[in-house]
Amino acid sequence: MTSSTTTVSGAAMHANPHAAPQGTAHYRFKPWNVGRFVVWALFAALLIVAPHVFRSSLALTMLSQIGYLIIICLSYNILLGQGGMLSFGHAVYTGLGSFIAIHAMNLAGKGSLPIPLVLIPLVGGLAGMFFAILLGFVTTKKSGTTFAMITLGIGELVASMALMFPEFFGGEGGITTDRVYGKPFFGLNFGSGMQVYYLIAVYCFVCTAAMFAFTGTPLGRILNAVRDNPERVEFIGYNTQRVRYFAFIIAGFFAGIGGGLATINFEIVTGADSVNVLRSGSYLLFTFLGGATFFFGPIIGAVLLVLASVLLSEISKAWLLYLGLVFLFMVMYAPGGIASLIMMNLRVAKYGKLRQLWVSYLGLAGTGLVAVLGAACMVEMTYHLQLNAALGSELKFMGAMINAKGLSAWFGAGFVFATGLALFELCRRQFLRQWGRIQEEIEHEIKRGEAL
Repeated sequence: MTSSTTTVSGAAMHANPHAAPQGTAHYRFKPWNVGRFVVWALFAALLIVAPHVFRSSLALTMLSQIGYLIIICLSYNILLGQGGMLSFGHAVYTGLGSFIAIHAMNLAGKGSLPIPLVLIPLVGGLAGMFFAILLGFVTTKKSGTTFAMITLGIGELVASMALMFPEFFGGEGGITTDRVYGKPFFGLNFGSGMQVYYLIAVYCFVCTAAMFAFTGTPLGRILNAVRDNPERVEFIGYNTQRVRYFAFIIAGFFAGIGGGLATINFEIVTGADSVNVLRSGSYLLFTFLGGATFFFGPIIGAVLLVLASVLLSEISKAWLLYLGLVFLFMVMYAPGGIASLIMMNLRVAKYGKLRQLWVSYLGLAGTGLVAVLGAACMVEMTYHLQLNAALGSELKFMGAMINAKGLSAWFGAGFVFATGLALFELCRRQFLRQWGRIQEEIEHEIKRGEAL
């Protein structure tokens, strides 16, 4: 396309010597990015089809939670992944956005505020932006560890205020509302969970697209530069504090939208639970697990957050222990999160070498599963003896009844764990040798292609 345009421009110059020089009256057209278009189309199709595939009420509730948590985790990643700002107070802007949104809903229900339900998330977003403007100027004065400590202090300050001002925060019981008010919006009153889900899905898609577009803006690019080398950014004339401040405001806006959608979904906002450091820590934890260095990483993290808090917490009382161990191993062996593992394998698949790893992956998965089952059995027996001793010594694990006080149960679980761990270590060493060889072959192909 570029060569043909250059030829046409050259012909025009010969025909008219007084025409504008080449490069000034000259238009360039980029071809469509088909791959990106397909990805976004698949994302939209997934949002549309998901509630028709998973039809239970629990699944619909989980899908709604995933929708607004995607927005919240992506907004947090503007700070962590794109700006290198480790925040322990992101729930402040999500929670305050929720409180302003629920007060707006109650006023609208009484007829005092003429605002439809579909705009309530924007009210929450504007509230999050307002408090980000108010608190972010002080917060972004510093960076690094100092920034993290300031956000932690502000988070604890707001959480303590939630108990001091029950008129606004509702005290320990929180504030309730009714999302069915006013005239229907194109026939939708948002009384059913399905209608609420699609409202969340629309906001999820639009906000995700907006935050992805932000990564390509000059502000988004200079924010990456501030993350990587703030001294050089200041040297070329940019105010790094101002860049962090603007990014903080944008993150607060999208966090508030997520908080407003959570309010519509649950019709209740509790006091300190919505703004405390534990909520902020969950955003940090799962954004990191998903992969903060990639845009789609927080989306994976949002899905994991719902699965862990809804399903895993129902399966086992030791779910926080399992979650902590997963986080520990991810930090040690895959600091880029799940997204980095996906991208590394996509690179291998690009050069047609992924099929060589299937046997190794099956070996790692099988032996790892054996080790995990053995360790989980011992953990569950320990928790049962500590927390459920009054119910007897027997517990149900993976469909089998186990005597937590029996020596054979402990010996069997320990043997399964040790065997699985030993076999996993053998498979891991074999995999590392194979992975290193494949990476060398890929580098050789890249250099050969550059030489040609």
